[in-house]
Amino acid sequence: MSLRRRRAHESDDREIAELAALADGSLGPERRAALEAEVAASPELADCLAEQRLAVAFARSAAEQVEAPSGLRARIDAERSSIRARSPRRLALAGAGAAAALVLAVGVGVAVLDSGSSAETLHAALGPTGLAPNAGGTATLTKTSSGWRISLDATGLPRLDGERFYQAWLRNASGALVPVGSFNEGVDVTLWSGVSPKDFTTLTVTRERNDGDQDSSGEKVLVGTVSAAG
Repeated sequence: MSLRRRRAHESDDREIAELAALADGSLGPERRAALEAEVAASPELADCLAEQRLAVAFARSAAEQVEAPSGLRARIDAERSSIRARSPRRLALAGAGAAAALVLAVGVGVAVLDSGSSAETLHAALGPTGLAPNAGGTATLTKTSSGWRISLDATGLPRLDGERFYQAWLRNASGALVPVGSFNEGVDVTLWSGVSPKDFTTLTVTRERNDGDQDSSGEKVLVGTVSAAG
């Protein structure tokens, strides 16, 4: 292979590796903004990023959307690490297929080890407020032995960094608020609650600032009601 072709090949590998890191949230902030700008300007990169995100979604669906026994979850984590350790080019070509196979393996394992049981799941459709009229989202709340896992996906919320962030809350009929986690942007967010969403049935998201005040700012950008309906 000529030097020019080898350098082009290495450049492609680095680009695909960075896209994979962007898809799973592990890309450093110093490179993130520049790569997002490149993706916005290139339909080819945008398609590649979409494929990477699909692979990540499959893998996370396998490991996080079912309550697998601890031994099986350990094997899932090991397989995920193995996939990431492969060459970036191979990951780009086979990531979705490997992740889909992982989903199937988890489903079979859970069926064998825990047939007849399923995780209790609730849902919430999140609507906009006057502070974020173009925002919207959905949340899936899954009961686990550790608490309620909340998988949130939202659109229309600009990324907040530095001293600013988003905070999610569960509220009951009396108005009591329980914080369930903070995040910077609304894509593929995982939150946790130690209280039952059957009792705390309102899910809200506010804009917050790192000012030492642990109370809600009241700047709501999303609000929705938890229900059993899908």
